[in-house]
Amino acid sequence: MRALILSLMLVLSPVSAVAGDAGAGAKKSVPCQACHGDTGNKSIDDATPKIGGQYESYLLQALRDYKSGKRRHLIMSGQVANLSDVDLRDLAAYFALQPRELEDLNGLK
Repeated sequence: MRALILSLMLVLSPVSAVAGDAGAGAKKSVPCQACHGDTGNKSIDDATPKIGGQYESYLLQALRDYKSGKRRHLIMSGQVANLSDVDLRDLAAYFALQPRELEDLNGLK
């Protein structure tokens, strides 16, 4: 019984629900690179966010929201439409591990 409870705790833990495979995410990120760059820090315009170094849980939620339609963006919705939740987790893990080059509204890092 104790082993069963421990197993359930591990399976249902928030970490296991978020953590993706960054190595797999690197391979899956090729389409993302057109707008976000290879590390997620290139923005093709002011509307394209820098995602490198963002929290993995935030990136995953954003990707899931694009897929479900909760967040709407013509390009992003199309990009994630055929991706599995494993794909989304892997992409989130990959971009979360990239260098952070985010700036505040004053251009400060």
